[in-house]
Amino acid sequence: MNRFLKNLLFIIFASSTSFAQINTPAASPSTTLSQTLGLTKITIDYSRPSVKGRKIFGDLVPYGKVWRTGANKITSIKFDDEVYVHGAVMKAGSYGLYTIPGKNEWTIIFNRDDKQWGSYGYDINKDVIRFNVQPIQPQEFTEKMTIDFVEFTPTSTELSIKWESTEVRFKIEQRGVDEKIMAEIAEKTAKPEVSTDTYFAAADFYYQKGVKLDQALAWAGKVVEKEKEYWTYQLVARIAAKQNNCAVALPNAEKSMELARKAGDDAYIKLNQAVLSQCKKGY
Repeated sequence: MNRFLKNLLFIIFASSTSFAQINTPAASPSTTLSQTLGLTKITIDYSRPSVKGRKIFGDLVPYGKVWRTGANKITSIKFDDEVYVHGAVMKAGSYGLYTIPGKNEWTIIFNRDDKQWGSYGYDINKDVIRFNVQPIQPQEFTEKMTIDFVEFTPTSTELSIKWESTEVRFKIEQRGVDEKIMAEIAEKTAKPEVSTDTYFAAADFYYQKGVKLDQALAWAGKVVEKEKEYWTYQLVARIAAKQNNCAVALPNAEKSMELARKAGDDAYIKLNQAVLSQCKKGY
């Protein structure tokens, strides 16, 4: 191979590799966080910067200025159904989550634009809601910025934003959940053909809420007629026990116990023990 050809091949090789992408760990890795709340789902996409020995709030992230609440693209938060955020109604959809940090107070902003890179193109006219919260000092230092759901109930939670030695929280809730479930139960149990799964779920919901227990017991009886399993007998037993109807609760708990022991289901064994203990004391 002559010298000219060697040089040409070298140039071609160098040109093809000089712009090659080098994969390295992201400085602020992206994260997707999903949480079921009530009958809806919340999804958050954000990037997680690290402290790396720097002073964050009041320096790297200035007080009094709009912040993307993370790194890279604006943090986005999506609600599959209507929820309430800090008491304000939020329709289903995806929003940009901006914040304005302050030493003694933060402003939380939900904006219609969830695609912005950073906060450079932030438009106040696209704000949906904004409200103020007080920062708190968490027990532990947070090296990598973290967004998480804390303080759960079946229909509410608090969204926590932590970084460095600062945390802010605000409440998200779904209202009217019980009413929606009750309406669905009424609709589905009124149909000519009702599955045992529907009767089971409806009876268990009434049991959990302590309402319409006579109806719940009737539905549980329909389930046992078709499916004689330890979990169906136990449904009848716990509903009847809640009514102090031990004449019904005891035989169903005993049958459930027998089957649960054969299946080795410790959870149902404990449930039946609770019914037997309650009823045998006052039977």
